[in-house]
Amino acid sequence: MRYDDSPPPPESAASVSPDPPWYARRSTLAVAVAALAPTALAGWVLTQVLTGSGPGGQPPQPKALPASHTTGAGAHGAGDAKASTATPSPAASDSASASASAPAAPAKGPLAGRTVVIDPGHNTGNFKHTSEIDRQVDIGTNRKECDTTGTTTNSGYMEAEFTLDVSRRTRALLESKGAKVVFTHDADRPWGPCIDERARIGNEARADAVVSVHADGVSAGNRGFHVILPATVKGGAADTSKIVGPSRDLGERIAGNFARSTGSAPANYLGSGTGLVVRDDLGGLNLSTRPKVFIECGNMRDAKDAAQLTSPEWRQKAAEGITNGIVGFLGG
Repeated sequence: MRYDDSPPPPESAASVSPDPPWYARRSTLAVAVAALAPTALAGWVLTQVLTGSGPGGQPPQPKALPASHTTGAGAHGAGDAKASTATPSPAASDSASASASAPAAPAKGPLAGRTVVIDPGHNTGNFKHTSEIDRQVDIGTNRKECDTTGTTTNSGYMEAEFTLDVSRRTRALLESKGAKVVFTHDADRPWGPCIDERARIGNEARADAVVSVHADGVSAGNRGFHVILPATVKGGAADTSKIVGPSRDLGERIAGNFARSTGSAPANYLGSGTGLVVRDDLGGLNLSTRPKVFIECGNMRDAKDAAQLTSPEWRQKAAEGITNGIVGFLGG
């Protein structure tokens, strides 16, 4: 539709008498006014539309966009990318604020709501910080070195490299099941942490389970894995009375699943073939208030065990065994 508020063209001179009677002139004027009225009305409407005026000469109030309205380019093409300049109503603003501040969706999976602390044994930088890691710390029953360097395979593959790799693989598996995973360190510090700090991290996280990942370094011919459980210890800051039972349950489940996943046998040099060993001299266990175990995944000084420990495929199986044990313990 085209709006045109110009007056109608004049009639030709041939069709108008020189001196029409008064009633003719009056009739002609009425017709002219009647003809101009729709045009003037249309012009007024167009003016109101173009100037945005509403009733009473006031601009109409813009309607707030719904919270789900998208102003970016989408199915309607680039023309829809222009942002709206309308001022949203208070209700719309409150809705947008609530949407922006809404918490993230909760994790899903059998371990949703559970916290697991993974403790990668040692640190690759410990070799360069021997004075720091030799410092004595209180483990409740006595004092012991802050940390140690760990061992290596005969070819130089470090225990600290192994433990970090298996721990990261385990973290990925646990997170895929909905667990919150906390590391005691992630190669993000030059050395340590000390054994008392490692225990404290698990305690402060209120972990449902804590696993410290290691590999042994005894003489060749000694093969297999074993899981270390906390003994009943009470002295100073150490009191394991509440965690001995659940820690054994955690350790037994990890041992069984680790054997199935990796095909490894329990250690042939301690534990009487059970793959379980109880110790009272490890600060990481003595100072823990949460269910906790150590796992020695194999002997890095034995060539056959070392071949497994240096295999990425085997390390993935090790992570699966540890994860399955934790899942079983937590009822996932």
